[in-house]
Amino acid sequence: MKSFKVSVWKLSVNRSAKKPTYVVRWSVDGNPFHDVYKTKALADRFRAKLLRATEKGEPFDTVTGLPDSLRVGQTAALSVLELALKYVEHRWPDASAKQRDSMTDALATAVPVLVKQVRGRPTGVAVRRALRSYLLPPPRRERERPEEIAAAVRWLERASLPVAELTEITHMHALVDGVSRKLDGKPAASQTYRRRRAVAFNCLGYAVELGLLPSNPLSKVKRTGRTGRRPVQEVDRRVVVNPRQARELLSAVTYVGGYERASGRRLRAFFAVLYYAAARPSEALGLRRQDCVLPAKGWGRIDLQETRPTAGRAWTDSGEVHDRRGLKQREKGEVRQVPIPPPLVRMLREHLDEFGTADDGRLFQSERGNVIAASSYSRVWKRARELGLLPDQVASVLAARPYDLRHAGVSQWLNSGVPAPEVAARAGHSVEVLLKIYAKCIDGQEAAMNERIMKGLGEEDDTEE
Repeated sequence: MKSFKVSVWKLSVNRSAKKPTYVVRWSVDGNPFHDVYKTKALADRFRAKLLRATEKGEPFDTVTGLPDSLRVGQTAALSVLELALKYVEHRWPDASAKQRDSMTDALATAVPVLVKQVRGRPTGVAVRRALRSYLLPPPRRERERPEEIAAAVRWLERASLPVAELTEITHMHALVDGVSRKLDGKPAASQTYRRRRAVAFNCLGYAVELGLLPSNPLSKVKRTGRTGRRPVQEVDRRVVVNPRQARELLSAVTYVGGYERASGRRLRAFFAVLYYAAARPSEALGLRRQDCVLPAKGWGRIDLQETRPTAGRAWTDSGEVHDRRGLKQREKGEVRQVPIPPPLVRMLREHLDEFGTADDGRLFQSERGNVIAASSYSRVWKRARELGLLPDQVASVLAARPYDLRHAGVSQWLNSGVPAPEVAARAGHSVEVLLKIYAKCIDGQEAAMNERIMKGLGEEDDTEE
């Protein structure tokens, strides 16, 4: 797209580096752009070109931020590092906190791979820290840099390959190998590899949009082997508790922390929402009093519409640890209504009577009124398993994570005969994904299934009690 709405600002000086650099800043259709120069003369020259283009009435490209008269010459020698910075700037405003974290992680792995042989290469830790904490996140680029980080940045600027050279297949093989490994050189998990490769692929696709590459060179490289296989997405049936075990675990939660601390009682209803409503932890953390219909008797309802995923202060716009988002893979403002059974209604009413709500109406809060940290509720759950399960079960994967309560809830609905479309609607999944991932028998039903098979065979089960 093109726009005539262009603003060019005065030069600014970045004094955080060892040698000051000069920054040209401008905006196109409200979107900010900038370029950095080592000398004031070079920065003035480029700024003058921008001003001349505006005076001539040239339209500016909303993706590159440049008029046609500058676009070819300006982007021809763009380095991989500069491409990564532009790509992050392009994606940052609309990306969630977790997407920002994932994006910078992937690029901090990919950018150091696509470099020339230049002397003085810093340690991998220093390069990664420079990219993750100082260069890639736009809000952190103006921070003062320690000498170790400044040296890593200077090396990256010298060593980073020109984007135009990425058409060589050897560079793509090196990239694939780099994103498939951890910092210590050991193979990364399959899911980590695929996530990083997807970010790298999208970044190179952005280079195609900018006219820097004729096509995406990463599409020519196929990776086979461990990191190339798609993971088994089905839920491990061994993690799924049956209703009796779920009740015992929810009861055991109340004993964690003792009566004075009440850390367990504060979380019983939270864990119950994961089981009885099959909610994700981030959805339960965002649940407010006004989202709940809790009658004195019978079934109630909760309206899930906001999630509070753990992301980290570096990646959220608010600077809080937890991001504030809508439902996963849903349009902003979309609501998922989930009928809840009487046991959960009672627990939520009891929770409100004892603990009230946070200032913003959230049902579940820490002792200080904050969003409950994942480490906090995971610690309580670990202790509850020790109290509520048999020793051999504690040592197993049965309900090893709080999220496994959601798996148990969905499995219980399916095994109770609830139609798959209704289960999918309540759980927030498509029917296809639901049947692929969650359609598992709950723990304790194997004997019942075996008995049905024996009856079908016309045989009697002679298994000893």
